[in-house]
Amino acid sequence: MNGVLGQMATTTKKDLIDRIAEETNQKRTVVKKTVQSFLDNVIRELSEGNRLEFRDFGVFELRERAPRMAQNPRTLERVPVPAKKTVKFKVGRLMKEAIEIKGETEGAKADSQVEVMPEKVAEPTPAG
Repeated sequence: MNGVLGQMATTTKKDLIDRIAEETNQKRTVVKKTVQSFLDNVIRELSEGNRLEFRDFGVFELRERAPRMAQNPRTLERVPVPAKKTVKFKVGRLMKEAIEIKGETEGAKADSQVEVMPEKVAEPTPAG
């Protein structure tokens, strides 16, 4: 079982390149160069402070995290955490619908096998 309820599978950049090359009948080297160029341009745009919007897919934008005080859990010592920039991703309509449909399908499978207790699932937040 993958996703929120079970172990999540990992898809690598290589996996995506192989799949795209097969689906488009393009040479793997061409697809690899295209995918890498896309990723480099996403990084470049964000590093220049630009917002990236892909209709129905989602939006990437920079956010400034304020400085704060944290606590070392081992020593309980309070430590300052400086302000930093982070990337926020807001899910677009098509991705949101696809995730919800996939989640409902997996939930139905789980319900038919075992009793599932309802749980509150928080919106994903970027790590950093």
